[in-house]
Amino acid sequence: MTKQLGTAPTHHIQIKLHDINQLFNTMDPSPFREKDLDADAEEFIVSWAQEFPIRDPLCMTIHVERSDTPKQDDSLVEGAVQHYFAYRADLTRLEFRRLMRDGRISLLIGLVFLSVCLTAAQLLGRNSTEAVRQVASEGLVIAGWVAMWRPLQIYLYDWWPLHRRWKVFQKMSAMKVEIHRPQ
Repeated sequence: MTKQLGTAPTHHIQIKLHDINQLFNTMDPSPFREKDLDADAEEFIVSWAQEFPIRDPLCMTIHVERSDTPKQDDSLVEGAVQHYFAYRADLTRLEFRRLMRDGRISLLIGLVFLSVCLTAAQLLGRNSTEAVRQVASEGLVIAGWVAMWRPLQIYLYDWWPLHRRWKVFQKMSAMKVEIHRPQ
């Protein structure tokens, strides 16, 4: 469901629960505001959020079926959900930074190894027969470029999904949460 608010549409994530506590991990002993979301609930919410454009705001609507459960302050639930996704955004940002650091280290190692391989390939060409020189030279060049595989993979492909997940979690950390209970 999407509602137009100003220029960017607000996208709604709808969840139906028997009890509001189903949203949270019951094994987590943390205070309510710092509780983790249930793994299945998180997966459901995040999968919906990823379907919408990253710049459009989100609103989560929780439909609670049982009215006999203790009514939690709606702002506490909203705060707990926002806090959880802010925490997940921080963890994902940290994971992204580690990936970039690993990419820099891999790139440095790969460039040094490539340089050594290319230098060795040129030196081998001076003192060998043509067939041996060609096989050794090509083998060293290939080995040097294979060493560049990981840094290229990180900088060309691996960072995109992490960056997107970080942005989704950031957006979800500001998501409005509405709770609808039966009268």
